[in-house]
Amino acid sequence: MSTIALVTGANRGLGLATATALARTGALVIIAGRDLAAVSAAADALVEQGLSAEPLVLDVASPTSVAAGAAAIESRHGRLDILVNNAGILPEATSEGDHEFVDLGAFARTFETNVLGVATVTEKFLPLLRRSDAGRIVNVSSTMGSLSDQSDASSPYYSSVVPAYQASKAAVNSMTIGLSKQLAGTKLKVTAVCPGWVQTDLAPGNRDQAPTTADEAARIVVTAATLPEHAASGTFIDSAGPVGW
Repeated sequence: MSTIALVTGANRGLGLATATALARTGALVIIAGRDLAAVSAAADALVEQGLSAEPLVLDVASPTSVAAGAAAIESRHGRLDILVNNAGILPEATSEGDHEFVDLGAFARTFETNVLGVATVTEKFLPLLRRSDAGRIVNVSSTMGSLSDQSDASSPYYSSVVPAYQASKAAVNSMTIGLSKQLAGTKLKVTAVCPGWVQTDLAPGNRDQAPTTADEAARIVVTAATLPEHAASGTFIDSAGPVGW
């Protein structure tokens, strides 16, 4: 019986690389995203490689869309084994206008997708994950959401101030801890991961300046998505190991 994995924001970038890597482990991967044509094309491309994939229209910022997506997966498969909360945005990277500290519009949009989106998808898909023999939830976070790193003058990210994005990832980290407590005593495990600075379209210049390819970054996501039974839940990791909260 194939593992059923769902990756949000999976039609491009890190999400697509993660979906591809999971499919190569033998999983049936559900390519979730807002645009039907985009997720269908991505799923078709994996199928053409001999991998198992199918599309799912899902907008993490819409509770109605998420509920419909969960109902569709329940109807198709009856369970979910892996959930990767990958969808995320960084509108501050292109913010313009008059603001001293934070673009409030960008802040609201960031939290709608990066925080409420993760909470909504997790809440709606948890019943299906509970039907898995070894459910795994991966929250794609960032070291930029680490409070200890933000206050460390020796950190390469110390001079970066993108308050909405950093606060959103700190919130995701907090949710990871809380969810691990809620799921204690079950077979489900949740992990926050930092994939590194990845060559994606998240922010202008990423593809030219970032040192990590999407395929390389996907490895830590897959590691968290396939944790063995004895592994700890509620951790925050990158490719080098634990990351400070």
